[in-house]
Amino acid sequence: MAAGAALLHRLGRWRGWATAAVPLVAILHLGYGWLGAGLLLHGLGTLWPDSIGRLATLHALTAGAIGTMTLAIMTRATLGHTGRALTADRATVALYALVQLGAALRVLAPVLPVDYRSVLSLAALLWGGAFMVFVGHYGPMLLGPRPASGPG
Repeated sequence: MAAGAALLHRLGRWRGWATAAVPLVAILHLGYGWLGAGLLLHGLGTLWPDSIGRLATLHALTAGAIGTMTLAIMTRATLGHTGRALTADRATVALYALVQLGAALRVLAPVLPVDYRSVLSLAALLWGGAFMVFVGHYGPMLLGPRPASGPG
């Protein structure tokens, strides 16, 4: 719990809300936030086993932190390595939203007052959909030629 609280405290000092207008940076803050939240949940689950399921902790760390950071790095690296501007278009913002919603639903599924299996299915569709959007949008960038550069 101490590690999770420390990471979340550090994240707060970074003023992540100030990056909201730059999705390629903001998503890194969200991924880091998932890491802190996952560790905090792990501590809560260890101290109070009935408070949070072990799978919630696991999914905060994997679907949340790892999934978010993986997409954050893949999008930024693809743009940079293919000679494109480091700006997030609508598809990129959409895939970031999908991975966040999917991870959040997966973590919250056990405590939501709706059908557990339905929430899991929706979480899987959203989270997996983020990676499908990545493949559909960024695949052609990776497989095709670099854009023509300007004069000079």
